[in-house]
Amino acid sequence: MTDAPRETGPGADLPQLDDDAVLWSAPPEERAGRPLLVLLHGYGSNENDLFALAPYLPPAFVIAAVRAPLSPPFPTPGWSWFPIEGLHASDGTAATAAAEAFAAWLRGATDATTPVGLLGFSQGSVIALQALRLDPSRFAFVVNLAGFVADGDLPTDGELAELRPPVFWGRGARDEVIPAARVAHTIDWLPRHVELSGRVYPGLTHSVSEEELADVVAFLGKQLDALPARE
Repeated sequence: MTDAPRETGPGADLPQLDDDAVLWSAPPEERAGRPLLVLLHGYGSNENDLFALAPYLPPAFVIAAVRAPLSPPFPTPGWSWFPIEGLHASDGTAATAAAEAFAAWLRGATDATTPVGLLGFSQGSVIALQALRLDPSRFAFVVNLAGFVADGDLPTDGELAELRPPVFWGRGARDEVIPAARVAHTIDWLPRHVELSGRVYPGLTHSVSEEELADVVAFLGKQLDALPARE
């Protein structure tokens, strides 16, 4: 495994996601016929971060935690989906490129009939929502924790608004990491395109609390109940 390329700008070319870095909750022989929940970590983190939540999530899911493909500028540790200036960018070019790289990994990781849900934190939530926007019929649901919707329009946004898949959005009332303009845009955008549920948690900063995790588990349980029975 080689080092990830350093960020060079919002439109940086992205390598393929590293298959060797993916953490799975079940071996290949135990994945058939089960829905897949993919975890996408935030900026400067890695695949181990959200995978620590796996023991608390519904065991019916096969869980995969992937690693973002870029390395942030020194001294920031970990990995990133796109350069941090993308957080303030006026378009979603970088988020789209990262979501397309993720989608390419997903196509090789599971078959097209497997129900897939996405759970992202912060920048990982941006990628989860952008992947949903790019291919609305592929994903059963998204959990957006402390994230936002990337700016700009996509040709598939109309299809998303027709399908209105379920999205849970949880964020902290004291989160000072995500710019207020990005939160405002997401407040306006999501209800017009998805079946939105969620909560703002008093006192919570840019993190995940036990209370929020309990709400996520309840949401995931509802999504399992809504999945069609598979033979």
